[in-house]
Amino acid sequence: MAQAHWGCCPWLVFLCACAWSHPKPIHLGREDVRNCTTNPPYLPITAVNTTARLTALRQQIQAWNLSAYIIPDTDAHMSEYIGLHDERRAWISGFTGTAGTAVVTMIKAAVWTDSRYWTQAERQMDCNWELHKEVGITPLATWILNEIPAGGRVGIDPFLFSVDSWKAYDLKFQGSNRQLVSIVTNLVDLAWGSQRPPVPSQPIYALPEAFTGSTWQEKVSSIRSHMKNHTMAPTALLLSALDETACEEGAFVDMGGSWVPQSSFPKQPHIHQLLGTLATVFPSHLFPGLFNLRSNDIPYNPFFYSYTMLTDSSIRLFVNKSRFSPETLQYLNSNCTGPMCVQLEDYSQVRDSVQAYALGDVRIWIGTTYTTYGLYEVIPQDKLVTSTYSPVMEAKAVKNSKEQALLKASHVRDAVAVIRYLVWLEKNVPKGTVDEFSGAELLDELRRKEDFSSGPSFETISASGLNAALAHYSPTKELHRKLSSDEMYLVDSGGQYWDGTTDITRTVHWGTPTAFQKEAYTRVLMGNIDLSRLVFPAAMQGRMVEAFARKALWDVGLNYGHGTGHGIGNFLCVHEWPVGFQSNNIAMAKGMFTSIEPGYYHDGEFGIRLEDVALVVEAKTKYPGTYLTFEVVSFVPYDRNLIDVSLLSPEQLQYLNHYYQNIREQVGPVLQRRQLLEEFAWLQQHTEPLAAGAPRRRSWASVWAACTLALLSWTS
Repeated sequence: MAQAHWGCCPWLVFLCACAWSHPKPIHLGREDVRNCTTNPPYLPITAVNTTARLTALRQQIQAWNLSAYIIPDTDAHMSEYIGLHDERRAWISGFTGTAGTAVVTMIKAAVWTDSRYWTQAERQMDCNWELHKEVGITPLATWILNEIPAGGRVGIDPFLFSVDSWKAYDLKFQGSNRQLVSIVTNLVDLAWGSQRPPVPSQPIYALPEAFTGSTWQEKVSSIRSHMKNHTMAPTALLLSALDETACEEGAFVDMGGSWVPQSSFPKQPHIHQLLGTLATVFPSHLFPGLFNLRSNDIPYNPFFYSYTMLTDSSIRLFVNKSRFSPETLQYLNSNCTGPMCVQLEDYSQVRDSVQAYALGDVRIWIGTTYTTYGLYEVIPQDKLVTSTYSPVMEAKAVKNSKEQALLKASHVRDAVAVIRYLVWLEKNVPKGTVDEFSGAELLDELRRKEDFSSGPSFETISASGLNAALAHYSPTKELHRKLSSDEMYLVDSGGQYWDGTTDITRTVHWGTPTAFQKEAYTRVLMGNIDLSRLVFPAAMQGRMVEAFARKALWDVGLNYGHGTGHGIGNFLCVHEWPVGFQSNNIAMAKGMFTSIEPGYYHDGEFGIRLEDVALVVEAKTKYPGTYLTFEVVSFVPYDRNLIDVSLLSPEQLQYLNHYYQNIREQVGPVLQRRQLLEEFAWLQQHTEPLAAGAPRRRSWASVWAACTLALLSWTS
């Protein structure tokens, strides 16, 4: 799924600005977006009336003697995806995009977001709000300085800003006679009042060790070794990001060789048979009876709110203890000894506990990207040990051989679900019975039927025609478009499985695409191929090679406004930091997984994105040296109807045909084994080797003929 962090990549912003120096404005005659220039203003039915909400917030701003209040779109763990009760910016502005920051003064209100969400913001916000398209802290701070008088106070919730972002804001206001003020009480929460959704309280469950990469002893020992060898000799490591604590909470659960109760497993057919299969694939020593913990505090992410403080002699977990079953609480203290036993403490007490610990002769290690200023400000400067990322964040970015095998297996099953969906669409869209929402629902259901499924990994992006030009558009039951054979259709979706997280995007056209649509699609595909087949020196950062995904588009004056890829977790977050192609991502290393997802978006008409997940592997080179390349683990063919083979180089064509052969080998036997013979025939047809002047998609008559042959082959 497309991700953007423009503020971290100034050189890329400059290059892209050359391509879009004059972005196409929203057409004032369109009925799907607001028009605040008319009298009265025109608002689409999707716009949210925020007048009462702003009035309530401004009462709080005035009560706290502030001139402005900044509202980000994150939570106290710097999560990209957040729970409903943390959607403060969405509630106050009406804009629900997953990236953006709001600022409210006593007179004005404004939102800053990137190009993925410009049209969505124009659809959802009323005319109380200004939309700013320059992203980053600098334009936002400049706007505030111009809007509030000297001596003004700018309020922020310190638990919604990382150490790094707080310092960046504070630097912008230095010498301006404006003050950045830390207010622990969140003012939007006060304005939201009783209408604010409650904090989740679903049970915390245990993940079988068959689906984890290493034992808890290895994890804790490794972290403590990092601490011991650090030049600053930290006495404690504070973990704040939810995927850090989810990753490490396996260290807190010693089940004494027992499985978690069957009732806590997601209900899946043949689950114990499949667990037995995994026991065969992975030796018994990988089943020591230790489990990672998961829950569902954030939609599509198997996390629960918690912090962890690890020392050489203790593990302290800050969490809502009431969410543990009696059995799980018993397991927490089963067969542990001293330094390997967990101390459960109340989630709300983390700030006080850190402050109390900091009174001693200690040094606390934090990662400044994910630790909030709310915790940082209670630790004396001389007792801080800082790094951009914690050792846990960097360690989990590199998957071991078992984790790699698990993730690959999840992508094969995920490909089956996506292929079944594409086959169904190809038959039913021409009937005029499919819309964006019903299609997304079916795809989600197909994924849930796959073994070890825990549902989607994010809200499915199911976008037809002009809606596909919105990089992160998702339909609703009330608002959606029909799918048509005359339009392009983009579907960006993913699944959460016990053995991995998936994310894949395909764009298709069932009719006759225009020459421009076909060229744009092919150039996006060329960028995907060029980056996927690239060989590059080990330890090189992704930002150094990201342009390979854009070059084919740049050659003809096209571009896209989002990031090219992001890391991906093992039953964790679909966007796993710090892997990717942004300037603040760590260097690429063998064992990392990243998405590769170039695109092109023609406002008001269509959008294209082709996304695959790839494993970083060692490249085989003619001469000795340490080089890396990518191994794509997404196994769904591209739309032949949209590929202009004449644009592909011989190397690109060779790569594509090899990829198609790999899809056949990985997914074909699964389809045959499950007797999905129609899907198998479709797969064979769509992975035929391509050559200059390759044929377009066959008719369904030919598919049925292939299906018959497959049936005969299977029964013989």
